[in-house]
Amino acid sequence: MDIMFSSRKFEKMCNNLSKLVERRGQIQAKLIALRLKQLQAAPTLSDMRTLPQVRCHELVGNRKGQLSVDLDYPYRLILIPADEPVPKKPDGGLDWSRVTAIEILGVEDAHE
Repeated sequence: MDIMFSSRKFEKMCNNLSKLVERRGQIQAKLIALRLKQLQAAPTLSDMRTLPQVRCHELVGNRKGQLSVDLDYPYRLILIPADEPVPKKPDGGLDWSRVTAIEILGVEDAHE
């Protein structure tokens, strides 16, 4: 899958393990690096649903249109589909099997 980032600064941090460790701590840095590798290796977003402990799911409410991937509780990797146009099913829901590009928005507690 193609991965884009919300900012150049965030992209540089995510692609440099020592910067990740400095900013997010050892455990979270390793999980972010792992999730990015998993996302990059997945042909489509639907493949992320089958990985144990990833819990890739759509968010609701004011975060509708965003998805999250588990890191260390309570933190999540927040992303959005970046395909243009965003693939939809006939019922209007996201067609996970056709999402081949994502944009990582950040790392945050999605429950706040």
